[in-house]
Amino acid sequence: MTPGHGISPRPHTVPGTTGAPGTSESLSAPGGGTLDKARTENFPVAPAFLPRAWREGLMAVYGYARLVDDIGDGDLAPGGRDAVLLGLDPAAADDRPAMLDAFEADLHRVFGTGGPPRHPLMLALQPVVRDHGLTPEPFLGLIEANRQDQRVARYETYRDLVAYCELSANPVGRLVLQLTGTATPERIRRSDAVCTALQIAEHLQDVAEDLGRDRIYLPGEDMRRFHVAEADLKAPSAGASVRSLIAFETERARDLLNEGTPLVGSVDGRLRLLLAGFVGGGRAALRAVTAAGFDVLPGPPKPTKSGLLREVAAVLRTAPRKG
Repeated sequence: MTPGHGISPRPHTVPGTTGAPGTSESLSAPGGGTLDKARTENFPVAPAFLPRAWREGLMAVYGYARLVDDIGDGDLAPGGRDAVLLGLDPAAADDRPAMLDAFEADLHRVFGTGGPPRHPLMLALQPVVRDHGLTPEPFLGLIEANRQDQRVARYETYRDLVAYCELSANPVGRLVLQLTGTATPERIRRSDAVCTALQIAEHLQDVAEDLGRDRIYLPGEDMRRFHVAEADLKAPSAGASVRSLIAFETERARDLLNEGTPLVGSVDGRLRLLLAGFVGGGRAALRAVTAAGFDVLPGPPKPTKSGLLREVAAVLRTAPRKG
């Protein structure tokens, strides 16, 4: 759901723990390894310039989104600890539908149904939900996206892929707007464009990794248009047809980012910097794909820290201001 392979944000610990990420203390704490993955994202998750309440809220939401993705992808830590925390047998950690059901049940506890939440990341989320008046719908969308990943491994049309992004990515942007008290219909529309673009950028970076999970997020109609077969995606390096396809999808994602960029100019202060980080992170990821000659098969093209900073600065210079 969330783009990877980018600049590391300021380290964070799990709420209620004292260890710094990367140390054995933080990684052994419940939820610590999940939150440490914030370092690998294309954009800063909760940078230090934000107010503390925003940082804590963003990290709680990130922990939720990262954990549900790890359940859906089968990337949980070994040993079944997360299954036990959710009230299941350790062996159930490999049963993704059962884990997602248990995770949803714990989400309902966050919103006051059925007692206190069981998982530490859900416990950390509960006061954020209460203090910011967050609604269940975006959280449920992220669960449904991961359920869809268990049923759907190919997308026939671009419209189908965008509908998936509506569940897998757009809820995160909507939660950011809710957390910061800035949600309006126009901002939500722009945020959806940015988040869908970020999801597509991640898919483009991770073509080889996704194929290893038997998933393809390149629309089937586009693959046929560019004469790309699934076997072509298994090559160690992309041929001309694959590169043309990736270039086409990169331009689509860039257009979506441009559509969403006015979101940055619609807010002020530190939130403007945060949103510029999201948009700039997406632009840097797409620029890395372009710089690789659209050959994403050897591995994810990674934006550099300096490249990200340049893109963020460009967004801040050019994002149109309203009012």
